[in-house]
This record gives sequence, structure tokens and C-alpha cells, in this order.
Amino acid sequence: MNMSAADLKGASSPSIPSLSSSTSQEPNGSEILIRCLQQEGVKYLWGYPGGAVLYIYDALYKQDSIQHVLVRHEQAAVHAADGYARASGEVGVALVTSGPGVTNAITGIATAYMDSIPMVILTGQVPTPAIGLDAFQECDTVGITRPIVKHNFLVKDVRDLASTLKKAFHIARTGRPGPVVVDIPKDVSLAQTAFVYPASVEMRSYSPVKKGHGGQIRKAVQLLLSAQRPYIYTGGGVILGQASAELRELVNLLGYPCTSTLMGLGAFPASDPKFLGMLGMHGTYEANMSMQHSDVLLAVGARFDDRVIGNPKHFASVQRKIIHIDIDPSSISKRVKVDVPIVGDVKDVLQELISQLKELKDSLPAQAKGPLPVWWQQISEWRQKDCLSYKNSQDVIKPQFVIEKLWELTRDSDAYITSDVGQHQMWAAQYYRFDNPRRWINSGGLGTMGVGLPYAMGIKLAKPDSDVFCVTGEGSIQMCIQELSTCLQYNTPVKVISLNNRYLGMVRQWQQLDYGGRYAHSYMDALPDFVKLAEAYGHVGLKIENPADVEGALREAIRLKDRTVFLDIRTDPTENVWPMVKAGKGISEMLLGSEDL
Repeated sequence: MNMSAADLKGASSPSIPSLSSSTSQEPNGSEILIRCLQQEGVKYLWGYPGGAVLYIYDALYKQDSIQHVLVRHEQAAVHAADGYARASGEVGVALVTSGPGVTNAITGIATAYMDSIPMVILTGQVPTPAIGLDAFQECDTVGITRPIVKHNFLVKDVRDLASTLKKAFHIARTGRPGPVVVDIPKDVSLAQTAFVYPASVEMRSYSPVKKGHGGQIRKAVQLLLSAQRPYIYTGGGVILGQASAELRELVNLLGYPCTSTLMGLGAFPASDPKFLGMLGMHGTYEANMSMQHSDVLLAVGARFDDRVIGNPKHFASVQRKIIHIDIDPSSISKRVKVDVPIVGDVKDVLQELISQLKELKDSLPAQAKGPLPVWWQQISEWRQKDCLSYKNSQDVIKPQFVIEKLWELTRDSDAYITSDVGQHQMWAAQYYRFDNPRRWINSGGLGTMGVGLPYAMGIKLAKPDSDVFCVTGEGSIQMCIQELSTCLQYNTPVKVISLNNRYLGMVRQWQQLDYGGRYAHSYMDALPDFVKLAEAYGHVGLKIENPADVEGALREAIRLKDRTVFLDIRTDPTENVWPMVKAGKGISEMLLGSEDL
């Protein structure tokens, strides 16, 4: 007898009548669900079947407008849908079964929540009469996911299913985006009713503000024009709010220096001299020093998190006026007191800000002739530190060198870079110069290892004509490496660049700096032969040990357009990420290298 994935997951108890026993012409809940997804323009659905969602899978089987992607683990289903959403700006959709299907998806949901990614996660549930009775493969999905979603729903009546899905997509994509879970009991997926999909949705308890307060924007304009040491600090909200063009216009209009968080890279071009690089724990010296010593700070779609400003007391030791634009009022003055809060859609607020500045355009040249050149001179002196310089080698591969070569080879193409989490993530952020938004896809808030490959799969379906590179490490890649099988089945030829230093690199670095060099369980002692493993999954594997071979290997991977290529690049195991702000220190208290220890 052939065993399906659903058989292996198990079927929900109590028994439910067969779909074929129905004589009504009305669609069942599963068919309604598919029609709702079609109405929302969903093209791809990542999932893994199980007993509680078999009626949904049966409905999927009967249509061909939505492509289902069968992953090898539910975590990867959510990550892949997440990557698709980050690259495309559309809502990502995943489908998992009840019990372990849901719990396996939790990491992916939390990852999307921390980075404000628009997603709808459909979860199977045991039949409504069995809820709360510890039925086979039952878990409290609503309770488990409540802290890590923007909202969640348990649909107890099939007549509520269509309207609930309309609300779910609306909540996911509007305001501050985020994941929404819709939990569907098995009997609801079978029950029948008329299909009516609402044309619009109104929720009295949910009405995010779009337009910023005009008076507050006028205050912001006056502050910006009176600044002696102005600075524009941007975050992922600029990208999520599709406001990159407005940000560029604002920075160019004012001529002020600009920085970005890890999640905001690409919103303003890294090649522009007004961009000072990423700021924060592993940011550039000039970006951090400018942040600390500015007198007027414009924060756009950023949240002053601990990895950006370091010690809040140290940051507050310098007097400055802060303007903060954000769609989410709870993010304003959460960690840092703000002088001019502006709640609203980033794109709309920046458009109004630019409009008011243009009305006062006669003030701009006068301001530019005042203190601004002095401020730029100070920034130029900080730049002289050349904090991202490193000592290259002819004998051992430096990870920074790999990223620089990757950038050189892809800078003129529409390439997408995903990463896992660790040293390789920071090197990619530092040395790959992103000039466009949505090209840098990584886990910022939760810091989730294992996301890189599923992200790449999702992006490749969203952007089939683009090259997609997953920068990873030998630790992170093994967390979802089974998805190499998915890459083969669904023809998503991505390029995996594994910076293999035989350590959990960031853990090792902290152990070296803060734990007396006691490398407790951070050394990878029994690694697989990644080349053979890639080949076993039907892909191309390349092992690179010599610096002279790096460029040729990258070129070969790019040349093999229709193949997934795994590059096992053996890098220097002693290399650390610099600059670095240690925990508890201020943003300007930076270590620029081992000489500062």
C-alpha cells in the first residue's frame, strides 16, 4: 500500500462524511477557501498536507490557477511564503495541518511577525466538536500563535469563512503589515454554503492611520531646516511602505547624510556618497558616530531597537531633537523619547514632507551654505577610518572577499541576496552594496537560522528571471537543507554560497571576546560532504578552498542558470565581524578590530 504524506501525518478523529456523499450544489468550505485565494490573486501556496486539511488539498487538486509547492518541513513553507512576500510586496500564503503542522510553522510565523511581513497562514484544526478534548493532532492554534501574529481567527461556521479570509488579507497587508493565522476545523472545510466574497471590508476596531498630521509635518520641516548636524535614519518600514523613491527625493532635496538599519538596506542606494552605510552593532564608524552626534534626527520607518542604538542611556547623553515617522504608533517613543511624532503611512508622510520643503525651497540653499558643509567635513574625517578594511590573503579565503566578488559579478544584474543568521549575514550586509529595495532578504528581528534557502525558493518563484543567491554558513544551512529536494521538484535554481568556517561563527566570536576563548559547543565537528550532498539532491556541488578559485566558482554558478548550485567555500575560521558594539555599550563605543580589545 502506498503511504501519502497525509497518512504519515495522521487523520483527525472523529469521522467525517465523505465529500462524495454531498448532493448539494453549494461549494464546501475547502472550495470556498480556494475561491477566496483566487479572488485575492494568490499565485503560489506553500504547504504540507495532513489529515485536518485533506479536504482543502482535494479542492486544490481540482483547480490549476494556484500552484501548490510541497515543502519538506512546515517551517520552510512559512519561510518560503515569507521570502516571496518580501521580494514581491504581495501577501505570502502558507498552508499546514493541525497539531505538529502548526507547531512546526511557529518559527516561521514569529520570524515574519518580527519583521512585519504580510502573510496569511492557513492552519488545519480538528473538527469543532473535538476542540478542547485533546483529540489526535490537536493544539490550541489561536492561543499558541497569539503573541506572534498581527491577528488570528478560528472559523467555527462555514458561513463566516469567506468574510474571515477577506479580513485576514486586509489586516495582513494594511497598516503595519504582519502575519495573520486562519484556523479552519476539518468539519468547516467540508460544510457547504453559498459563496459570497465581500468586495470590501470594514472593521470598526481596525482602522490604521494613513495621513500624517499636517501640523506635526510642519514642525518637522522647521526642525530639519534649522539643523546644524542633521541625519536621516531609515529602517525596514521604508521598504515595506514602498517609499524608496520618496526617501531618495527627500535626501537629495536636503543633501543630508543618510543611514539604514539592516532591514532597510537598499531603500537608499549604497553607491550614493550621502549614504554612510548600515548603522548599529556592526555598522560603520561614520554611520554610528553621525547618529550619536546629530542634533536633528529624522527616523523613518525604524524603531530604535537594541541592535541599532546600543545602550539607551548612552544614546540619550547627547541632546538632539528627534522626528519619528511610523505607521505604528506603538513604535514611537517606545525606547527613545521623540520630540515630533508623526503617525502615518511612510510614503504619504514623506510626500507631504517633500511638498512642504519645496514650498520653502528658498530656505534650502541658505541652509546649505551654513553649518551643513562643516557637518559633512566632520563625517568625512570619520570616514577616513575605513572601518570595513580587512587584510586579504593569498592562502586562506576571507569571507569579506567572497561577498565583494559576488557584488562585483552581480552589481549590474537584478540579483536577490538572501542570508541566514550569523557572521555571514553581517558580512553580506556590510560588503554587498545594495542600490535597490527588496533585493536583500534576511531575518532581522528574530534572527532565525535556516531561513536563507526557503527564502531563496520563494523569491525564485516571485522573480524567475533573476539570479537568487543564498549566503549562508555550514551551521545555518543544515537547519532547512532538506529543501534542496523542493528546489529540484519545483525547478527553482538558486545559488547557495556557504561560507564554511567550521564554527557557529557569531557564537565563536562572542565566546572569544566575552567568554575567555572557551568555545563551548560552537565547533562543527562532523560536517557532511556538502558537494556529495548537493549532488545526492540532484544539484551541482562545488568545493572551493583557494582564494584564486573564488571568482571562477561564482562565475560558474551564475553561468548554470537552470541548476541549483551549492558552493562549499572554506573560509578563515578565525575571522571576526568588525566593527562591533559589545552588549551594554553605546553606539559610538565601537571596536574596530582586534587591536581594540
